[in-house]
Amino acid sequence: MPSVSNKRELSMPNTLTRLVDKQASRHPEREALYFRRDGDSAWTPMTWLQLKDDVECAACALETLGVNPQDRLTIFSANRAEIITVDFAAYANRAIPVSLYSTCSYEQTVYILKDTSASIMFVGDRRQYEIARRALGEVATLRIIVTIGNVILDKDDKDTLTYSSFLELGRHASEACRAEVDRRRDSAVPEDIATLIYTSGTTGEPKGATLLHSNFDAVIDIHRERLTMLSANDTSVTFLPLSHIFEKAWTYFCLYMSMKVWVNTDPREIQDTLREVHPTCMCSVPRFWEKVYTGVQEKIATMSRLQRAIVAQALKVGRARNLRYARLGHKAPWLLETAYRLFDKKIFATMRRAIGFTDGNIFPTAGAPLSANIVEFLHACGLNIVIGYGLSETTATVTCYPEVGYIIGTVGTTLPRIQVKIGEHNEILVKGPTIMQGYFNKPEATAEAFTADGWFRTGDAGYFDREGALVLTERLKDLFKTSNGKYIAPQAIESRLGEDKYIEQVAVIGDQRKYVTAIIIPAFEAIKEYANKHKIRYKSIEDLVKNTDIRALIQERIEKLQQGLASFEKIKKFTLLPRAFTMESGELTNTLKIRRPVINHRYAREIEAMYA
Repeated sequence: MPSVSNKRELSMPNTLTRLVDKQASRHPEREALYFRRDGDSAWTPMTWLQLKDDVECAACALETLGVNPQDRLTIFSANRAEIITVDFAAYANRAIPVSLYSTCSYEQTVYILKDTSASIMFVGDRRQYEIARRALGEVATLRIIVTIGNVILDKDDKDTLTYSSFLELGRHASEACRAEVDRRRDSAVPEDIATLIYTSGTTGEPKGATLLHSNFDAVIDIHRERLTMLSANDTSVTFLPLSHIFEKAWTYFCLYMSMKVWVNTDPREIQDTLREVHPTCMCSVPRFWEKVYTGVQEKIATMSRLQRAIVAQALKVGRARNLRYARLGHKAPWLLETAYRLFDKKIFATMRRAIGFTDGNIFPTAGAPLSANIVEFLHACGLNIVIGYGLSETTATVTCYPEVGYIIGTVGTTLPRIQVKIGEHNEILVKGPTIMQGYFNKPEATAEAFTADGWFRTGDAGYFDREGALVLTERLKDLFKTSNGKYIAPQAIESRLGEDKYIEQVAVIGDQRKYVTAIIIPAFEAIKEYANKHKIRYKSIEDLVKNTDIRALIQERIEKLQQGLASFEKIKKFTLLPRAFTMESGELTNTLKIRRPVINHRYAREIEAMYA
């Protein structure tokens, strides 16, 4: 662990306020970001000097437009390089950038605009632009819209600037304006609010977690201490939305470490991006790796018997070498190491290349449970999945796998200077320099979120194992009890079923019911392929989900995946739906968590039928 003096060298107070300036002075011609211009498939590099110039222009533009210290501005867009520029321009003014998920509805957008009293809104596409224009008439504080995407403005629009016009405004700012931005930057203090992260709101209205600059200072120092395997030679891709605290904090850390960051705009293009870029790092949610796992399993299923046997032996060797020895920091026996290197070259490297990870370092993963079976498989294949746990309110990471000695089935060990203890009902409680100040404009919710002696209530239940690693058991709000008095943790069951190639989404049901049931969204392409192979006739997805052979297939897969569960935990009946749960329908949060109250209400008829 670094000495106190070394810690200060890692980051100074208000790291984010001067991060771009410092990096531009250290290596001005080094690439900071890569992005795609609208309509262009090529990646455009942006050096630190170019980023500094854009940040300076944007900072002066914000000052010219009347943004004052600790004013809020909102960013409503899918991932774009401009979001990063606007964030750092706001920090230069001591202002507070608030990112909205690009999928937010009009009602959610207006709620956050009113809650933050934002005067400026940056939008990325036509849909977001139209929502912003409607909001102008309803949100008294909103004055200006800035389009950061290729949006054609309405002819009667006198309230919107294009991003290029916005930068030009700052580029031609007066000396007095520049001096004021410098004065604000110099007067920044750790107690300044850096940003508000609005929780997804699985129940109730969204709440803005208030994160200070001191929270980000601490996060950067702590991760530098824990993630010693990372350096300026690493590269990363933004995959999760920059409105998600995991991606936002991770991207800031990567930039602090001088890592080159590729900004992926459309999540649907991530596979192509990975194959083009081959990043050494990428933070993601478990669903990404579940799809990787099922994709590899499908490929294995098409192989000949001999090929499958070779792959099985390779995985056996990979598990022994990477989990029995490398995981514990031990050198593998010569024969095992030789066999692993052969299989790695001939099999695992090919698989990793197909995904886009030729020189992978670490792949932080959090946000929901990922089955131990998948984690073991990925590590056996040479993919260093680093499972972690954190929340918006904790500025992301609370625990994660250490480099050596991590235990699969846990979410890792507590990070330096973070305190974790287990409270009443096994709730995980957290203290430390990364904990939010509170919920913006919500004193009652803030009071409820903390114990009397200042511990943050996570709402998650868990325990520490003998090695000091944290094990998550359930989300307390999701935990339910059957009418027979048995407690069920639905996420644990849902993560098991998420391994299967034929199952896309699952909502486990059973609160105050006689037994557990589930609403299942099948993987439509997989079941269509199965139907075609087995000559099952169908005209639509609706036909397929009602087909007895398809239901028998899903039943068989469920039975296999539930092995080892107690009888009362097992799904007894299920309903297949012909369409996916979506954020737009309100069935998923912006972080892809199931909104159980919505699903219970919307599919009440189907649920009742399973208990008839």
